[in-house]
Amino acid sequence: MDVCILIPTLNEEKSIGEVIDGFVKQGFKNILVIDGNSVDRTREIARSKGARVIVQSGKGKGQAIIEAFQIIDSDVVVIIDGDGTYLPEEVNKLLEPIKKGIADHVVGNRLVNYEKGAFTRLNLIGNKLLNLLFRMMYGVDLHDILSGYRALTREVYKNIELKKHGFEIEAELTVETLAKGFRIVEVPITYRKRKGTAKLKPLRD
Repeated sequence: MDVCILIPTLNEEKSIGEVIDGFVKQGFKNILVIDGNSVDRTREIARSKGARVIVQSGKGKGQAIIEAFQIIDSDVVVIIDGDGTYLPEEVNKLLEPIKKGIADHVVGNRLVNYEKGAFTRLNLIGNKLLNLLFRMMYGVDLHDILSGYRALTREVYKNIELKKHGFEIEAELTVETLAKGFRIVEVPITYRKRKGTAKLKPLRD
């Protein structure tokens, strides 16, 4: 199974090297960093660690992912943030349901095991409320639709229709997967406090 590790970045020089190293140690060689015009050393560090680096044509995490999906053609794409909040060594938790043929899209559930300070109080409450509303509206048992650590098969990422250019992209990925009739499951993952400055604007996003 050919796996591409996709890392959208914006000013992540404090953590990007560690994230890429984590995947390289496990034997992953197809690592694509799509960068939103960082003004620090993010791109330089990523290239030095062996990642392929592309500067996105537009702005926003969603636009970066949409652009990357047009470039990638691997069996599976794993999306992970470059801020060090997710553990590369947990990637097989996301790949396992796909390998077993029981899922087309796997989401890492952060709300099971998160480090103190990983979520602000507002973000945690907002996450739980949005997930509750989502379960009520769509009738599916998902608890972390906003997670940034997920794995998707080629059938999913080449067929879903994405339009959101910001942080709404995670919710849209989930909604589109369900709308197109693909199977989605969650697996528990670890969530750590990020390195560097957060880009998320909780109320707006």
